[in-house]
Amino acid sequence: MEVQTKLTAGQISIMINARIKDMAMWLMEDFKYSLEEALDCVYNSELFERLQNLETGLYYESSGYNYELLKDELKYGKIVGE
Repeated sequence: MEVQTKLTAGQISIMINARIKDMAMWLMEDFKYSLEEALDCVYNSELFERLQNLETGLYYESSGYNYELLKDELKYGKIVGE
């Protein structure tokens, strides 16, 4: 199924990067991760893979929504809130 959107690939990339930045910052605040640890956590998560898959629509969701999914993945080893 092809996603119908008026956003350009560049705009979608900016949205995804904004989600990643926010989640990394929150990991640093909430779990006292270093920047490297926070980015490693995000980029190596199942959530990151789903965020990159445009069919999931997760890039449209708020950073907070995605962060809750990431915390579920960290706690349970998988995304449970989606």
